[in-house]
Amino acid sequence: MDVIHECCAGLDVHKKTVAACVRRIGKGGKVISVVREFDTMTQGILQLGDWLAEQEVTHVAMESTGVYWKPIWNLLEERFTLLLCNARHVRNVPGRKTDVRDCQWLAQLLQYGLLTGSFIPPRPHREFRDLTRHRAQLTAEKTRVANRLQKILEDANIKLSSVASDILGVSGRAMIEALIAGEEDPRALAELARRKMRGKIPELRQALRGHMSDHHRYMLRTLYDHLQYLERLIAEMEERIDTLTRSQELNEVPKDNDRPPFDEAVCLLDTVPGIDRCTAQAILAEIGTDMTQFPTAAHLASWAGVCPGSNESAGKRKNGRTTKGNRWLMRVLTQVAWAASHTKDTYLSAQYRRLAPRRGKKRAIIALAHSILVSIYHILDQNVTYCDLGPEHFQNIAPAKRAKYLQKQLEKLGYTVTIEPKPLAA
Repeated sequence: MDVIHECCAGLDVHKKTVAACVRRIGKGGKVISVVREFDTMTQGILQLGDWLAEQEVTHVAMESTGVYWKPIWNLLEERFTLLLCNARHVRNVPGRKTDVRDCQWLAQLLQYGLLTGSFIPPRPHREFRDLTRHRAQLTAEKTRVANRLQKILEDANIKLSSVASDILGVSGRAMIEALIAGEEDPRALAELARRKMRGKIPELRQALRGHMSDHHRYMLRTLYDHLQYLERLIAEMEERIDTLTRSQELNEVPKDNDRPPFDEAVCLLDTVPGIDRCTAQAILAEIGTDMTQFPTAAHLASWAGVCPGSNESAGKRKNGRTTKGNRWLMRVLTQVAWAASHTKDTYLSAQYRRLAPRRGKKRAIIALAHSILVSIYHILDQNVTYCDLGPEHFQNIAPAKRAKYLQKQLEKLGYTVTIEPKPLAA
């Protein structure tokens, strides 16, 4: 095999130690390999960087091991060309698993150009990604707390959710606060209804007649306080994310690059059905705005895990199960796809209605997520807004084929159908 890097290094990273192997091609093509071990304290990582510089290393590869690779990346990214590799792609020969052999194996693969680095955005982008992921976790925790609060109400036989579509709306919150304060009269509780809920006062009087004990009030107060605390955190996180969206660090674009600024990219994605500003920020936090990181839209879809897998042997395709990709991006894309499937008179909703009856709702949602991600790739690559093909797109692709399909459906129902072209208007 051809040597790609004359002097490179492989790192086997752990929580407390990191094993480093420097591999170079000496005179006469002889391979020289040197291995040393460092601790992962800041001083140890700096010593590692100095040692690699002394050895004239240019490229360094490491496995993605939990979060332990991050401090090493942060301290060495400005001094060397770093590659973060998927651990599944660099497995060593069975029976030869040691820290020393692992770093030697990484260095050998890197020297011959057999490693592909993962997409690691610049530091400002990584910090923005941390915020959007934490916001998603806080939102999920808020949902769990709301569900537990609903269970306490049901345990006390308060059937508020049977009447109100959202127990945490203005009316629902007023009633919950009154229950926590000790109010038990269902008539007084029902009078707290606001706006449209005023028309459901008779049903509310029946639903709010329960058996609320001191234990129920204590649990309600605890969960309600937790819910309000999470809402304050989410609001602060939203404000921080919006501030960074307009910051100079994220919106700085190199002169030789045509990618849109971050804030402008958020507005471009907001034109896609099912995407709002919040989800646009979450998507861009994962993929960035520079599509040169991905050669084609198919590469991006494969990296995200929203395209069919490839498992073929002896000319037979065994399954098309989707590959494992970025779970944070997959989560956002499925939410966007579900929202897009409920839009009216759009290409995406027509695609969902076309696939769901014969492939199932889950497969249709993944197909929709794939289409949305491909659209996002071209929007960012060409710096344009979303252009909807319309709900009639699939009917206009092959009208003769569709006519034949509809004819067969009518014949199955017992009709005799003859298709004749409509005469052209004079």
